[in-house]
Amino acid sequence: MAGRGRGSGVLGICVALLVGCGGPSAPDAAPGDVRRLLDRRAEAVLDRDAKEYRETGRSAKAYDNLREVPLQSWQYRLTAFDRDGERATATADLRYRIKGYDSEPLTTSLALTLEEREGRWYVTAERPARKATEQLWDQGPVEAVRGAHSLVLGVGRGQGDRRDDETLREYADLADRAVPLVRDAWHGKWPERVVVLVPKSLDGMAGLLGAPASGYQGIAAVTTGETGGSGKAPADRIIVNPEAYGVLGDFGKQVVLTHETTHVATRAHTSPATPLWLSEGFADWVGYRGTGRTAAQAAPELRRALQREQPPGALPEDDDFGFSGDAGKLAEAYEGAWLACRMVADQWGEAKLTAFYEAVGVHKKRPGAVEDAMREVLDTTPEEFTARWRTYLRTELG
Repeated sequence: MAGRGRGSGVLGICVALLVGCGGPSAPDAAPGDVRRLLDRRAEAVLDRDAKEYRETGRSAKAYDNLREVPLQSWQYRLTAFDRDGERATATADLRYRIKGYDSEPLTTSLALTLEEREGRWYVTAERPARKATEQLWDQGPVEAVRGAHSLVLGVGRGQGDRRDDETLREYADLADRAVPLVRDAWHGKWPERVVVLVPKSLDGMAGLLGAPASGYQGIAAVTTGETGGSGKAPADRIIVNPEAYGVLGDFGKQVVLTHETTHVATRAHTSPATPLWLSEGFADWVGYRGTGRTAAQAAPELRRALQREQPPGALPEDDDFGFSGDAGKLAEAYEGAWLACRMVADQWGEAKLTAFYEAVGVHKKRPGAVEDAMREVLDTTPEEFTARWRTYLRTELG
């Protein structure tokens, strides 16, 4: 018994020595300090406290640029931290909501550089993370114009310039007119309000989309957002290409904003099963609805193709809606899609068109979605529908 006790004592001493001299070191407190720093930074943004924001670091560009953006929430979540002495790099998710428009936060990723001075961490630079898209305030000071159903946010303009304020107000007026037009055509539930982003240039648009500018030449606007109808998707963003949009007349500008607003309205019923000829054609159908434009007026490229005796043999494929440098082919795709939806409205009725759209979107995958919806809603087949559409083109455009 006595010998066992002496052994235990020796073991106890060894354990104590190991713990005291060779055990694990205390965890680095820096990540926790940086999290608290980012919490302070977020509070400063929401409180519009410029002094407090600047005390979190030298990088105040984002704060200055987004002062006019009406924010409901703004929150950072540290996702990676790499320290090298008194300097560090980090990535963080930024989650934010625009007040009155976003039902859920939008998320983007930021790359941060930080510096420790006298025991405190400071942000020295903040920029979009690799592969993350830019936010509008990354491109300059944001100006905000509010409409009855819209919020227009623009950059690249002289703040306080009356002409630029009038330009953004024109966007708001067009969007405000678009919302009732869409509401009259689409009776499904949607927010009935839109956010329009107006960058300075095509390159600015591309930065917001995280894609090459060449893919959007000639495209007046696009709408971003979640497909699939989760019910938790934040409000979509209508992003304008000011170069292509600016050359349109008043009629064309209204059609474009109404088209894009339709995408916002139908988003919950648009899924991966929805072909682009249906989603783009339906949006154009709403855009032209009630304007009195004839098929020949609104589909000149397709009319010329028919006059050359080169009618389309099938409905447009998804790839036909990408800009490849052939503006005529792109126009034909949109015109053919519009006339397909117009045909359904003319021959089956507007209620059938919206029911068909919803029936396709219920499917989660493309195979069988259009076929099933055509059979259930329109009592036809894709082959019969296509033949009917080709006849409709000749009748309307001949």
